[in-house]
Amino acid sequence: MSAIDLPTFEKLKHDAGADFVGELIATYCQETPQLMAKLRQALLAQDAGTFRQVAHSIKSTSNTFGALALVTLARELEMLGRAGDLADAQAKVDQLAAEYDRVQHTLQELSHG
Repeated sequence: MSAIDLPTFEKLKHDAGADFVGELIATYCQETPQLMAKLRQALLAQDAGTFRQVAHSIKSTSNTFGALALVTLARELEMLGRAGDLADAQAKVDQLAAEYDRVQHTLQELSHG
């Protein structure tokens, strides 16, 4: 499965324009690693509220591009934060980071292609 749902991405490009989508990708690839770091910090601090908010931000921005697997993982993390149960979150955070790497790589290919 591709890291990006191509019909969603193509619709975004058609609706917003390729140049703007290029800017969105650049911003996303700059800000998401910072959000991932905040997510890890919130996990270490067992700060479920911040953890939930950051997971929600990652989910929302990733959904824009059609990063469906990443959205699903972020939604699961958001629910863990909402439930206040971060005991088993580390493995999912690691999965999220690995999936983000796939998404970032695919987005950069799509923006140059």
